Amino acid sequence: MTQLTKIINGNIITPQRVIANGTVILRDDKILDVTTGNPETPGATVIDAGGRYVSPGFIDLHIHGGGGADFMDATPEAFLTVANLHARYGTTAMVPTTLTAEKADLLRTLDSYAAALPLNTRGAAFLGIHMEGPYFAMSQRGAQHPKYIRNPDAAEYREILDYSPHIVRWSIAPELPGAPEMGRHLRSKGILPAIAHTDAIYDEVVEAYESGYTLATHFYSAMSGVTRRNLFRHAGVIESVYLTDEMDVEIIADGVHLPPALLKLIYKIKGPDRIALITDAMRAAGMPPGPSILGPLNGGLDVIIEDDVAKLPDYSAFAGSVATTDRLVRNMIQLADIPLPEAVRMMSLTPARIMGVAPQKGSLSPGKDADIVIMDENIRVHWTMVDGRVVFDEL
Repeated sequence: MTQLTKIINGNIITPQRVIANGTVILRDDKILDVTTGNPETPGATVIDAGGRYVSPGFIDLHIHGGGGADFMDATPEAFLTVANLHARYGTTAMVPTTLTAEKADLLRTLDSYAAALPLNTRGAAFLGIHMEGPYFAMSQRGAQHPKYIRNPDAAEYREILDYSPHIVRWSIAPELPGAPEMGRHLRSKGILPAIAHTDAIYDEVVEAYESGYTLATHFYSAMSGVTRRNLFRHAGVIESVYLTDEMDVEIIADGVHLPPALLKLIYKIKGPDRIALITDAMRAAGMPPGPSILGPLNGGLDVIIEDDVAKLPDYSAFAGSVATTDRLVRNMIQLADIPLPEAVRMMSLTPARIMGVAPQKGSLSPGKDADIVIMDENIRVHWTMVDGRVVFDEL
């Protein structure tokens, strides 16, 4: 039986504008119409937004955990805990992300994803797995466990790809031996290769882009800037990505990983259609400050949560963020002076386009999935709908 739902009295954020006192009409799990005023809709369930913003759901391309759980815990319960926690803050879709680890641990995480997928009815939807590592530059490892970092191994990554159909992106240091070949292989399977944890210079980034690497993972974090080799300076990954107009970037806009000046610079050069906001959140997101663990409970790295970020105990590197997606949007508005519709676009339509799901998600447009957030002027989320199901309600 068809179910009609009508969200009224909202300021509707569309890709083009904000519609004051608008209405979104849903049929089952799809958006039927977005319009001004309050049209007659016989038989519809009415939800009053109370003058708040009605936004497309937020899409997080890079996330490790939250609510005390990490995807590398490799249990379905961990996946569901993370999905449920972040839905409270407006995330309606996410790409669960691994860490550098032994192959067996990665396969267990892939198994847990497959088991959690049909059980995920109360949290943010899963869009597939993001493999972060283990093929990284040791010099740019950040908080990735050095024990497991290695060069691309064609036999290994082909086995992993054959093992699971759920991998949708893979982050790699493109200067490593075999990385260009790996990028081409991933593209042949419809998987997005991304540049990450890298000391590459310009020529290596150009080769990577030509091999299919079109996204820079957590831009500025764990990647080279201007590099001097002997007498000569070389553009690093940061400058190379700026010079490559078609290269997308994802940024951790938690207000700690990148200061306001860099948020403004990235926006000025790349613009909202090339920037995806990400949390890169670890298990302590949504939890109180104090000691925590990055990665699996057994064998992960000890970290400490303070100043609204995860740090290694020796303070040598950040160890992921504890941000939620609402905080990212709020920071881009308050710290970087970005207009609300464009901040929302970087958290919805742009990541949807990067992940190839823009025909279904990322904007409040007729025919798209009913992934919707209602939030106030301070970007505090009051209501979240995922695929037509209300998963959080504090209206």
